[in-house]
Amino acid sequence: YTNMNDFKQLYAQTVDTFALLLLIHMSSSDWLQEHDIETPHGVLHVTLRGTPKGNRPVILTYHDIGLNHKSCFNTLFNFEDMQEITQHFAVVHVDAPGQQESAPPFPTGYQYPTMDELAEMLPSVLTQLKINSVIGIGVGAGAYILTRLALNEPALVEGLVLINVDPCAKGWIDWAASKLSGWTSNLVDIVMAHHFSTDELTENQEIIQTYRLHIAQDINPDNLALFCHSYNSRRDLEIERPVLGLNENTVKTLKCPALLIVGDTSPAVEAVVECNSRLNPTKTTLLKMADCGGLPQVVQPGKLAEAFKYFVQGMGYSKYQSCLSFHSAKKKKFAFNLLLKAYFKYFYTTAKTTSLTIIVY
Repeated sequence: YTNMNDFKQLYAQTVDTFALLLLIHMSSSDWLQEHDIETPHGVLHVTLRGTPKGNRPVILTYHDIGLNHKSCFNTLFNFEDMQEITQHFAVVHVDAPGQQESAPPFPTGYQYPTMDELAEMLPSVLTQLKINSVIGIGVGAGAYILTRLALNEPALVEGLVLINVDPCAKGWIDWAASKLSGWTSNLVDIVMAHHFSTDELTENQEIIQTYRLHIAQDINPDNLALFCHSYNSRRDLEIERPVLGLNENTVKTLKCPALLIVGDTSPAVEAVVECNSRLNPTKTTLLKMADCGGLPQVVQPGKLAEAFKYFVQGMGYSKYQSCLSFHSAKKKKFAFNLLLKAYFKYFYTTAKTTSLTIIVY
């Protein structure tokens, strides 16, 4: 190259492209394992991403109504900063019964699990996958289920990230259902109003259209109605904020650290604030995201990934995160080394008469 600036620009673009290809390869289906696991209350479809590492917990996700693990979490887990974190932790994505892609309809008369039973299905999954403990990330109904799991099996749950969690027995969905005639025919509208505020439904047309189509076309409507009914029939979590010196050892509350997240324009703001008021303030953090609505993991994946990184560090896993600040540079250096090997292999095997000179600044 006669122009060194052109060479540097091409070099930077090539390394970035190659690093991206590596990430795509790491995220491909051959890195994922799908399982249908028998539990006391039916079969659960789960996706294991990566391999559980030593005594580290596994990240366990559970989606909200109207979604599955892909539509709820792909944006977050495909975000580069989150991928850097998950290189240190395996991930198990759970799909609620009948909510996964291409799920068949349930037979007539099928009794869908209650929310309590959905939580009771998870220990069987962890046992069969030989997982000792988890850090949970749940949204809406999934956040409720993971909270119930932590209350039932505190030794299994090291920490919880709860997005749009509602600890109360009755949300507004049952009210909306009673006001709208024809549960199934209006189900898409009900679920959309569960996820998005009135302003979002009118202003953020691109994401609204994407999720409306997903809920209407990709999720079996009868299966979705059963999941919604189960969520709408949930019990109150009956958690109570402990009072130091009075009942901290006897009160029913989460024993693990919890990060509560909600967008500042989300329909779930009041419910999340209520949940925060019931938890131990020394173990609970409430994060209200500015300029964000009902799906912060989709709209603000960078902010959520950063919050999750600090949450994990606060749990004592900072030694696995210490390299994150430099990870991108290391990844590019690694990609460039592979690129050099590929170049040398090519020129030595297919272009032996051609000389190659590489200058690196």
